[in-house]
Amino acid sequence: MKIKKAFIIIAAVAVAIFVVGSGVKAKLESGLKELAKADVAEVDLGVIADGEHTGSFSAFPLAVELKVKVKDHRIEAIDLIKHTNGQGKPAEALLAKVVQEQKINLDVISGATYSSKAILMAIENALRK
Repeated sequence: MKIKKAFIIIAAVAVAIFVVGSGVKAKLESGLKELAKADVAEVDLGVIADGEHTGSFSAFPLAVELKVKVKDHRIEAIDLIKHTNGQGKPAEALLAKVVQEQKINLDVISGATYSSKAILMAIENALRK
């Protein structure tokens, strides 16, 4: 009888894990599809005021928060506050590239496509506020 009860408990736990896992997978796929469709638009730095501009972007499971420092209509620096990235840490190299090239419509980092796009979208959001 104890074996039967243990088997029922194990089966119930397995079903619960499967159901929860399916929901997480669906949310993950939905977030990444949304990110894949998003376009990074260039921003006219000539109309951006000096100062620190905060921006963020998230699409499950990615999240980015940052500050863009602008002076004399140039991006001086970008401080990354948060980057929940999975395997997308290499995308952080885009921060220096944006400062160097003074544009945000850049190619993504291979192997870190989604994180790259999330970082660029957060920069765009900061500069559009």
